[in-house]
Amino acid sequence: MKLLLTSGGIKNASIRNALVELLGKPITESTALFIPTAIYPFPGGAGMAWQAISGSSPSPLCDLGWKSLGVLELTALPTIQRESWVPTLREIDALLVWGGDVLYLRHWMQASGLADLLPSLSKTVYVGVSAGSIVLTPYNCDAEFDLQFVPEGSDMGEDAGAGLGLVDFALRVHLDREGFDDSTLAQVEEWAAGIPAPTYAIDDETAIKLTDETVEVVSEGNWKLLTPNVDAA
Repeated sequence: MKLLLTSGGIKNASIRNALVELLGKPITESTALFIPTAIYPFPGGAGMAWQAISGSSPSPLCDLGWKSLGVLELTALPTIQRESWVPTLREIDALLVWGGDVLYLRHWMQASGLADLLPSLSKTVYVGVSAGSIVLTPYNCDAEFDLQFVPEGSDMGEDAGAGLGLVDFALRVHLDREGFDDSTLAQVEEWAAGIPAPTYAIDDETAIKLTDETVEVVSEGNWKLLTPNVDAA
């Protein structure tokens, strides 16, 4: 898999260059699908989805000059034939996964079948923003926050602290971002102390670039790698 896990999108030239390197060609020659699903549980989520698609969000992603851009809505996929969307998914150059509710995104990635397909998309670049990045890790650091948006009577909240586990490290995003009360380094360190895996804490000017061979931090901002606490295993 080729992954670019960001906190705040393609915020600077270094992250953009990393994306181009993963694509192996200019963005203007690359095709993409955008997944807005994670944002819907939040009040005003529909409007925020449109902001992302239209390029008016402060987290650049859809507005990078893609050759073509489509929308892949995960909640619709269980009700349509796989032949209608899987071939398109396999043909695109990049899969853009928006932020929002990690728990909701994990649920629909699994229910739609996308989670099972991701490891086979060896040529596709997965670009995550916030929750779209966190969901690939083994741990949902936003579980307590996400649980307040689970509808009454739903079993979606089961195992809320888990992600998909497609990478072997934990991730905390929006490091020291104003308005995010649990994003200070001290608070992230406290959370990471209970995680038996390395934890990357990254700000909005930082991304994690992964190929089959390497894990690289790309940053024009601040980040820290927190080593696992052996007692948490």
